[in-house]
Amino acid sequence: MKTNLRLTLAAMLVAAGSLMASADQTPAAGPDDAQIAQKIVHEIRMYPRYTIFDNVNVKVNNGEVDLIGQVSQPFKKADLGRLAQHVAGVRSVTNEVEVLPTSLFDDRLRLQIARSVYRDPALSRYGIQAIPPIHIIVDNGHVTLEGVVNSDMEKQIAGVRASQAGLSFGQVVNNLRVENPAKKS
Repeated sequence: MKTNLRLTLAAMLVAAGSLMASADQTPAAGPDDAQIAQKIVHEIRMYPRYTIFDNVNVKVNNGEVDLIGQVSQPFKKADLGRLAQHVAGVRSVTNEVEVLPTSLFDDRLRLQIARSVYRDPALSRYGIQAIPPIHIIVDNGHVTLEGVVNSDMEKQIAGVRASQAGLSFGQVVNNLRVENPAKKS
């Protein structure tokens, strides 16, 4: 009888403990928009075919993802859309990434500008990074620089080097963001 009483008491304690443990646990909320965006950006950067000639930005609102930017090959647009769709917390993906025209002329211009920019002594440290932060977008001979540099001077140097590479149609658009802008007095 003592054995039955002990078993019953032990079973009641286990049941009470599991009830208390389940009462303390609240359902885990899904990732917030910032976490989703951070994970998608990570996935894009780890995509092996994402290069300095592509530029993709991510916007997330209540789990709805917008991909915006440009890629140099048609298959990259679909691949990046699939990568974003598989991130936890994503409800839908709107893929507005533009596929740049495939052109031997544009490819040659991309390489010339990349060599000119990343060979400059002030910018060469960016070229040795796994994912260089200066992206060179060429659309039918029109050049745009996207990404981030450390200072205003580096932004200006990148713009000058891209302009001096030649063969571009018109002015180089320098949309580089400066991480540490100079303070104005």
